[in-house]
Amino acid sequence: MLARQLLPLTGTDATLKPTMALNATTRDGPRAGAAGCCPLYHEAVELIGRRWTGAILAVLLGAERPLRFSEIAAAVPQLSDRLLSERVKELEARGVVERTVFPGPPARVEYAPTAMGRSLAPALQELAAWARRWLPDTADQAS
Repeated sequence: MLARQLLPLTGTDATLKPTMALNATTRDGPRAGAAGCCPLYHEAVELIGRRWTGAILAVLLGAERPLRFSEIAAAVPQLSDRLLSERVKELEARGVVERTVFPGPPARVEYAPTAMGRSLAPALQELAAWARRWLPDTADQAS
Protein backbone atom coordinates (compact mmCIF):
# COMPACT_ATOMS: atom_id res chain seq x y z
CA MET A 1 0.00 0.00 0.00
CA LEU A 2 1.25 3.47 -0.84
CA ALA A 3 2.04 5.68 2.11
CA ARG A 4 0.45 9.13 1.90
CA GLN A 5 0.88 12.11 4.14
CA LEU A 6 -1.55 15.00 3.83
CA LEU A 7 0.17 18.29 4.41
CA PRO A 8 -1.40 21.58 5.43
CA LEU A 9 -3.77 23.31 3.03
CA THR A 10 -2.11 25.71 0.62
CA GLY A 11 -3.40 28.53 -1.57
CA THR A 12 -5.85 31.36 -1.09
CA ASP A 13 -9.26 30.89 0.51
CA ALA A 14 -10.77 30.40 -2.96
CA THR A 15 -8.25 27.75 -3.96
CA LEU A 16 -7.55 25.79 -0.78
CA LYS A 17 -6.17 22.42 -1.75
CA PRO A 18 -4.46 19.73 0.28
CA THR A 19 -1.01 18.81 -0.93
CA MET A 20 0.12 15.22 -0.81
CA ALA A 21 3.64 13.95 -0.32
CA LEU A 22 4.31 10.43 -1.50
CA ASN A 23 6.87 9.08 0.90
CA ALA A 24 9.54 6.62 -0.07
CA THR A 25 8.32 3.23 1.10
CA THR A 26 8.76 -0.46 0.55
CA ARG A 27 6.14 -3.19 0.74
CA ASP A 28 7.18 -3.56 4.40
CA GLY A 29 6.64 0.12 5.24
CA PRO A 30 8.57 3.40 5.17
CA ARG A 31 12.29 3.35 4.48
CA ALA A 32 14.32 4.96 7.21
CA GLY A 33 15.57 8.38 6.19
CA ALA A 34 14.22 8.00 2.67
CA ALA A 35 13.41 11.06 0.65
CA GLY A 36 11.88 11.43 -2.77
CA CYS A 37 9.26 9.53 -4.64
CA CYS A 38 8.01 6.20 -3.34
CA PRO A 39 9.38 3.43 -5.58
CA LEU A 40 6.08 1.53 -5.37
CA TYR A 41 4.17 4.64 -6.45
CA HIS A 42 6.60 5.12 -9.33
CA GLU A 43 6.25 1.48 -10.38
CA ALA A 44 2.44 1.72 -10.32
CA VAL A 45 2.42 4.93 -12.37
CA GLU A 46 4.83 3.41 -14.89
CA LEU A 47 2.66 0.31 -15.25
CA ILE A 48 -0.70 2.07 -15.59
CA GLY A 49 0.75 5.06 -17.42
CA ARG A 50 2.16 3.10 -20.34
CA ARG A 51 0.69 4.07 -23.68
CA TRP A 52 -2.88 2.72 -24.08
CA THR A 53 -2.81 0.73 -20.82
CA GLY A 54 -5.27 3.05 -19.11
CA ALA A 55 -7.66 2.81 -22.06
CA ILE A 56 -7.45 -1.00 -22.07
CA LEU A 57 -8.14 -1.14 -18.33
CA ALA A 58 -11.03 1.31 -18.64
CA VAL A 59 -12.63 -0.88 -21.32
CA LEU A 60 -12.16 -4.07 -19.27
CA LEU A 61 -13.41 -2.44 -16.06
CA GLY A 62 -16.45 -1.02 -17.84
CA ALA A 63 -17.46 -4.35 -19.33
CA GLU A 64 -20.07 -6.54 -17.70
CA ARG A 65 -18.27 -9.71 -18.77
CA PRO A 66 -14.82 -10.83 -19.95
CA LEU A 67 -13.94 -9.49 -23.41
CA ARG A 68 -12.34 -11.08 -26.42
CA PHE A 69 -9.30 -9.49 -28.02
CA SER A 70 -11.36 -8.19 -30.95
CA GLU A 71 -13.87 -6.54 -28.57
CA ILE A 72 -11.10 -4.65 -26.78
CA ALA A 73 -9.61 -3.64 -30.14
CA ALA A 74 -13.00 -2.37 -31.35
CA ALA A 75 -13.47 -0.33 -28.17
CA VAL A 76 -10.10 1.41 -28.69
CA PRO A 77 -9.92 1.75 -32.49
CA GLN A 78 -6.69 3.82 -32.56
CA LEU A 79 -4.79 0.99 -30.83
CA SER A 80 -2.87 -1.42 -33.09
CA ASP A 81 -3.28 -5.17 -32.59
CA ARG A 82 0.46 -5.50 -31.92
CA LEU A 83 0.41 -2.92 -29.13
CA LEU A 84 -2.83 -4.31 -27.66
CA SER A 85 -1.27 -7.77 -27.56
CA GLU A 86 1.86 -6.40 -25.88
CA ARG A 87 -0.11 -4.46 -23.26
CA VAL A 88 -2.48 -7.29 -22.27
CA LYS A 89 0.54 -9.61 -21.93
CA GLU A 90 2.19 -7.07 -19.59
CA LEU A 91 -1.00 -6.68 -17.56
CA GLU A 92 -1.41 -10.45 -17.36
CA ALA A 93 2.20 -10.91 -16.26
CA ARG A 94 1.68 -8.33 -13.48
CA GLY A 95 -1.54 -9.99 -12.31
CA VAL A 96 -3.83 -7.11 -13.30
CA VAL A 97 -5.62 -9.00 -16.08
CA GLU A 98 -6.41 -12.67 -16.44
CA ARG A 99 -6.47 -14.47 -19.76
CA THR A 100 -8.77 -17.45 -20.18
CA VAL A 101 -8.42 -19.78 -23.16
CA PHE A 102 -11.42 -21.85 -24.21
CA PRO A 103 -10.34 -24.80 -26.39
CA GLY A 104 -12.08 -25.86 -29.52
CA PRO A 105 -12.10 -24.97 -33.10
CA PRO A 106 -11.58 -22.09 -33.07
CA ALA A 107 -9.95 -21.48 -29.71
CA ARG A 108 -11.46 -18.53 -27.86
CA VAL A 109 -9.51 -16.21 -25.56
CA GLU A 110 -11.12 -13.79 -23.11
CA TYR A 111 -9.63 -11.11 -20.88
CA ALA A 112 -10.95 -9.83 -17.56
CA PRO A 113 -9.53 -7.75 -14.73
CA THR A 114 -8.37 -9.71 -11.69
CA ALA A 115 -9.17 -8.59 -8.14
CA MET A 116 -5.97 -6.52 -8.32
CA GLY A 117 -7.15 -4.96 -11.58
CA ARG A 118 -10.64 -4.26 -10.24
CA SER A 119 -9.11 -2.53 -7.23
CA LEU A 120 -7.73 0.08 -9.65
CA ALA A 121 -11.25 1.20 -10.61
CA PRO A 122 -11.55 3.99 -7.98
CA ALA A 123 -8.13 5.41 -8.90
CA LEU A 124 -8.94 5.36 -12.63
CA GLN A 125 -12.34 6.96 -11.96
CA GLU A 126 -10.63 9.76 -10.02
CA LEU A 127 -8.13 10.23 -12.84
CA ALA A 128 -11.00 10.44 -15.35
CA ALA A 129 -12.77 13.03 -13.18
CA TRP A 130 -9.55 15.04 -12.93
CA ALA A 131 -9.08 14.88 -16.71
CA ARG A 132 -12.64 16.07 -17.37
CA ARG A 133 -12.10 18.99 -15.03
CA TRP A 134 -8.59 20.10 -15.95
CA LEU A 135 -7.72 18.95 -19.46
CA PRO A 136 -9.06 20.77 -22.50
CA ASP A 137 -11.69 18.96 -24.54
CA THR A 138 -10.06 18.42 -27.94
CA ALA A 139 -13.52 18.21 -29.59
CA ASP A 140 -14.24 21.78 -28.39
CA GLN A 141 -10.88 22.98 -29.74
CA ALA A 142 -11.55 21.54 -33.22
CA SER A 143 -14.64 23.72 -33.75
